[in-house]
Amino acid sequence: MQRIRLGRSDLDVTPVCLGTMTFGEQVDEPTAHAILDRAVERGVDFIDTAEMYAVPARAETCGATETIIGNWLGKRPDLRHRIVLATKVAGPARGMPWSRPGKGMTAQDIVASCEGSLRRLKVDVIDLYQIHWPERHVPVFGQQYYDPAQERSQTSIHEQLEALGRLVCEGKVRHIGLSNETPYGVHEFVRLAEQHGLPRIATVQNVFCLVSRALENGLDETMHRLDVSLLAYSPLGFGLLTGKYDAGGFEGADARNGRIARYESVRKQRWGRPEALAAARRYNQLARDHGMTPTRMALAWCYTKWQVASTIIGVTSVAQLDEDLDAWRTKLSPEVLAEIDRIRWEIRDPAH
Repeated sequence: MQRIRLGRSDLDVTPVCLGTMTFGEQVDEPTAHAILDRAVERGVDFIDTAEMYAVPARAETCGATETIIGNWLGKRPDLRHRIVLATKVAGPARGMPWSRPGKGMTAQDIVASCEGSLRRLKVDVIDLYQIHWPERHVPVFGQQYYDPAQERSQTSIHEQLEALGRLVCEGKVRHIGLSNETPYGVHEFVRLAEQHGLPRIATVQNVFCLVSRALENGLDETMHRLDVSLLAYSPLGFGLLTGKYDAGGFEGADARNGRIARYESVRKQRWGRPEALAAARRYNQLARDHGMTPTRMALAWCYTKWQVASTIIGVTSVAQLDEDLDAWRTKLSPEVLAEIDRIRWEIRDPAH
């Protein structure tokens, strides 16, 4: 794989990133370490995690994923200089009171979270430190509309940037990014950074997959013009685009170990919508009609989109990791791409 420069930073990463939110919930520590070892063996050196992981989020597993990665790095000290390590500070507690004591996300919260992540990861510096979701009350994780009446913001973007800037100056963070952001948020973070000489965001990590393409309706232009790189998460739509739910839905035999089937909290989110499953079935059948597995087509689509700098893949086994990486060189024909766009025209983005 060629290396990709993230934004205007000096971070060069592989165009496939290993996401780790299953580590500590669906994936035990020995299996997680085997997956990490295999990823490095196959050339992937970009790892993404978050302080609130594992997912689904529970008080008992908050921070577990970072601890698992820290234990892995602790046993392999020679690997740290080869790995680009990204993690995230949780935004205001959205039904997760254990993740944040107050209702906002103060500068002190950001600093305390970073120090906690450094301890769990057993590292001196985080290569890419991201705000997991906005402190502002914006529609994320499947919410559809922005409602000004719900705004309860307590910490300005300027204050957040100043806190992140202090972490950079102290050598605890190399570069910063955002996640689950809007065009306004991206513009404002860049504007304030340039106006006040503060760190400039290098990346935005947002959902981007066949059943959730809303990023292409404005945010992609924002990021392109501001030279901010996209880290695309959930390219397989939480498993919808693997085909495992096609035959029996979320109750079928093939779905038992899937995240949507296994966790009621996930089924209540965007991925569990009947419309999302119906859309996924159409894309998955298109893949089969053209001699591909659904997984290969969905990943190939994401891997080759001009908007994407690096695609974050989440797996629960070494076999899944190999399957996802084997899809890297797949090129979709103009006919398949046209049919994908035709389906999207009809059904839009049911998992947005």
